[in-house]
Amino acid sequence: MNEEIFKARISKHLKALREKQKLSLDATSKLTGVSKAMLGQIERKESSPTVATLWKISSGLNSSFTAFFSEQNDTDGRIFPADIDMHVKTLIAYDPTVKFEMFEITLTHFHTQHSSPHKVGTIEHSVVIEGELGVYIDDKWHYLSKGESIRFEADKPHNYRAVTETVVFHNIVSYSTVMHEF
Repeated sequence: MNEEIFKARISKHLKALREKQKLSLDATSKLTGVSKAMLGQIERKESSPTVATLWKISSGLNSSFTAFFSEQNDTDGRIFPADIDMHVKTLIAYDPTVKFEMFEITLTHFHTQHSSPHKVGTIEHSVVIEGELGVYIDDKWHYLSKGESIRFEADKPHNYRAVTETVVFHNIVSYSTVMHEF
């Protein structure tokens, strides 16, 4: 998916969520922790959000992460312009009947990805496919090798780190409530 299509999908979903919830940019900013200016730039397709910013928006507006950019399963994956050392491929787009989505995430160049808290009740499951992964939760690093997994409550800050030059892992995000989808 090219950059313009990516920006257009995120913009469209953000606008639809705000309209459905009857939210101003100011109210949306307060719910998400993302500045009103940044939200406006995203809606006008002037800026691509980072992975962390998109998670803040999706959590604050009770939407799944994939709803912003994946209409179907994304076989190509996505590199976010501001997060060039993180590649996100949607394996299973959000399904409201089971309340989860699944990604294949690749971190390169020993990258550490910081993640803000998701909605209360959100659980993440990570399984390492290749390389070694560090997951920081509850003030402690957990190190995983190929085939190992971890499950944790994602409603608090957490980090992922490529312990090796490159790490590939599957990440399942399970939500406690049905997310807004369009």
